[in-house]
Amino acid sequence: MAEQEKNRISVDIYGHTYKMVGTESTGHMRLVASIVDDKMKEISIHNPSLDTAKLAVLTAVNTVNDFLKLKEQVEKLEEELKRLKG
Repeated sequence: MAEQEKNRISVDIYGHTYKMVGTESTGHMRLVASIVDDKMKEISIHNPSLDTAKLAVLTAVNTVNDFLKLKEQVEKLEEELKRLKG
């Protein structure tokens, strides 16, 4: 099986440049970086004393929390769809 071609881009997140490599489109990777950057800025407004490392961890915790809530919603919708299909 052939390995998918990897895209490489540079992105700015919270004032730092990072190289991203992935099989997703560069547009997708830029969107991910933009969302992380926005979330870090949002959290830093409410917690201005956090250093970058703590801010990054808090951003990750918030992001995983959002992910788990969405995953639970999807599972509930899938169960409802199965029930309706009967």
